[in-house]
Amino acid sequence: MKRIIDSESGTEDTLIESSIRPLSIEEYIGQSEVKDNIKVFIDAALIRDEALDHVLLYGPPGLGKTTLAMIIANELHKNIKTASGPAIEKPGDLAAILSTLEPGDVLFIDEIHRIPRHIEEILYPAMEDFTLDIVIGSDSGARSIKIDLPPFTLVGATTRAGDLTSPLRDRFGIVCKLKYYTNEELQMIVERTSRVLDMPIESDAAMSLATRSRGTPRIANRLFKRVRDFALVSGASKIDLETSENALNRLKVDTFGLDEIDHQYLRSLIEKFNGGPVGVETLASSIGEEVTTLLDVCEPFLLQHGFIKRTQRGRVATQKSYKHLGINYQENLFL
Repeated sequence: MKRIIDSESGTEDTLIESSIRPLSIEEYIGQSEVKDNIKVFIDAALIRDEALDHVLLYGPPGLGKTTLAMIIANELHKNIKTASGPAIEKPGDLAAILSTLEPGDVLFIDEIHRIPRHIEEILYPAMEDFTLDIVIGSDSGARSIKIDLPPFTLVGATTRAGDLTSPLRDRFGIVCKLKYYTNEELQMIVERTSRVLDMPIESDAAMSLATRSRGTPRIANRLFKRVRDFALVSGASKIDLETSENALNRLKVDTFGLDEIDHQYLRSLIEKFNGGPVGVETLASSIGEEVTTLLDVCEPFLLQHGFIKRTQRGRVATQKSYKHLGINYQENLFL
C-alpha cells in the first residue's frame, strides 16, 4: 500500500524532485553541520586539485542523501554517475560503471549496503588504489586482469549503516549522518518548493504542513503537492491554512504526522493486544501489512517520538499513544 507519508520515491515524485532539488551547498536547507563540513572538504580538494575522499551518507530515507551527492558533484565541477546497490548483480556490472569514469568524477551508489559481498570485494582496490581486478574464465583457465582507474569519488548512501561490512565502511574517509529536520527547516523547504512550483503558500499553512511531515523533506514536498491539487481544483490562487488543513485531514494525516496505517498499528496494539507486549509479526498480520513496512516506515518514527517501546517480549504502547488516540490509559501490570 502506497502511503502519502511514505519516504520512498515514486515515479512522479522522482520527476518533480529533480526540478525542486537545490543545486548548491548554499541552497541546501538543513543539515548545517554536515553541510559545513562537506563544504570544507570540497574546498580543500579543489585547492589540492585532487579527487574528494570517498563519502558515506547515512540516515533515514527522504532526508536528502541523493540531493547532497548531486551537490557534491556540482561543487566539484565534475560529472556524476548513479547506480543502485540492488541493480549491481554481477562483477561485470560494476566494472562497466567504473570503466566509464573520468578523472575526478563522482560515482553515487544508492542503497550501497545491498551490494552483494562478492562484488563488494571488487570495490576495495577500486576505492583504495584506483585499480580494478577482474578474474576472467574459470578453473585452470582463469586469469586476472588489472585495469587502472582514474581518481574518482565514491558517494555511498544507505539507510542501514549497520548492514555495511567493516571493510567497506572503513574505506570511506568522510562519514556523515543525516538527521531529521526541524519544523522550521521543513517550513523553509515547503516555502521554497512553493516558489519553484509557482503555487504561493502562506507561512502558517507551510508550518502546518511541516509539523505533519515527520521531520522528512521528501514527505513535506509530497504533502505540498497533494495540498496543491486540492487548492487548484477549488480554484484557489494560493494555499492558506484552511485549505492546507482541510486537505491534510482528507488525506488522513493528523497533526503529529501519523497516517491511517500508524493509527491502525496503534489501535491494534492497544485494543486487540491490551497495549502489548506483542511481536511485530503478529501486529503486521492483525492489520494486513508487511512486516518490513512496520519495521522500516512505521516504527522508527513511533519509537523516536515515544508512541511505542520495544521490549524483549515485543512492542508496547506508551501512555502517549493512549492520549493521542483519546483512549483511557491503564498501566500494563504484566510488563
